[in-house]
Amino acid sequence: MTATDGAALLDEVEAFHRRFNVFPTEAAYVAVTLWDAHAHLMDALDGTARIAFLSPEPGSGKSRALEIIETLTPNAALTVNASANALFRLVESTPGLPTLLFDEIDTVFGPKAGGNEEVRGFLNSGYRRGAKSLRCVGDGSNQNAGFFPSFCAVAMAGLGSLPDTILTRSVIIRMRKRAPNEKVEPYRRRVHEKQGHALRDRLSKWAGTVRDTVAEAWPDMPEGVCDRPADVWEPLLAVADAAGGHWPTRARAACLELVNAAKDDDTSLGIRLLTDLRDKVFCGADRVPTAVILEMLLALDDAPWGDVDDKPLNSRMLSKLLGQYVTPANKPIKPRGIRTPSGFPKGYYAEDLTDAWTRYCPPPPEKSATSATSATPQVSRGESVADTATAIRHTPAETATQPTLAG
Repeated sequence: MTATDGAALLDEVEAFHRRFNVFPTEAAYVAVTLWDAHAHLMDALDGTARIAFLSPEPGSGKSRALEIIETLTPNAALTVNASANALFRLVESTPGLPTLLFDEIDTVFGPKAGGNEEVRGFLNSGYRRGAKSLRCVGDGSNQNAGFFPSFCAVAMAGLGSLPDTILTRSVIIRMRKRAPNEKVEPYRRRVHEKQGHALRDRLSKWAGTVRDTVAEAWPDMPEGVCDRPADVWEPLLAVADAAGGHWPTRARAACLELVNAAKDDDTSLGIRLLTDLRDKVFCGADRVPTAVILEMLLALDDAPWGDVDDKPLNSRMLSKLLGQYVTPANKPIKPRGIRTPSGFPKGYYAEDLTDAWTRYCPPPPEKSATSATSATPQVSRGESVADTATAIRHTPAETATQPTLAG
């Protein structure tokens, strides 16, 4: 089977998905097709991309996406819930590695699920070849330690979101309900499963012809894709390059689109806080009292601060979130005293936040060479906390001076 045949085969796999799945973007069809193919090449890859179908509401086609993937991938094992021990033993006992399809993943990691740290550990570790976890095996008091492999292809579907550590290892497909004009063919397992299996067997045969090529591949990444997103997309781009035709170009376009969408959609609460502090609160001030920070954050429209863990952001939460990051002196960011005529309230200093702003936040809307320490408004001798709050609130956005982000 030639490279041209590989491209045509991937076209057929994509067309099979289109019969039964409505994905939100063209990039999603490309990513899912490449993911199906990469599952047949696990023995040639150093890493695997998790793929996650997520939606805010039921009935968005997530489970159907897993059903179609099940017909197209090798050793597919569909589960709704499973213990970490069962998952480790499944990987160990399946010749050629299983393709694990995890439906209703929100029951594992949702707000009422309790975290499931062992399953999270399995999913976190198993995206790299050679990943193993240490477990106890045996009966009763006759227990011994043993290492169990966790490397396998994993597709997930669920409501809401997933832990950040899993999202960063995943291609994320944000599913949505079909519009009235979006039609799909009814899926009938006893008929269509055989058609999917026929494509699966052809994918397996094609994989055998490109296994060595994929194993030696170092695919070029689109500009700006690096670190963890590059790890996620490397196996998919290697498959696209092996298939040839229009797939290398489509794959890189899909990579850029989905990586950028993930950056926009899944900014952590900490990064959102840092960015709002820089762009909406400090706006060039060199220090701001905690009370003022909370007042301004809670007044922001379309911000999460009014409902953090089912209650408005308070000083304790603020301190905990910022304490995850460090000052330029590599010490946790903490509130410090701010001298005012009316007292000595706690607050935060821009000089403590600049390193975190530089490392974690997107570029500010406007940059200025003026430093935070020379910018206004500030809290200094002769100013009250109330005066500072008023000054900051009424600083025009277009004239506010941004702090210098010194590395």
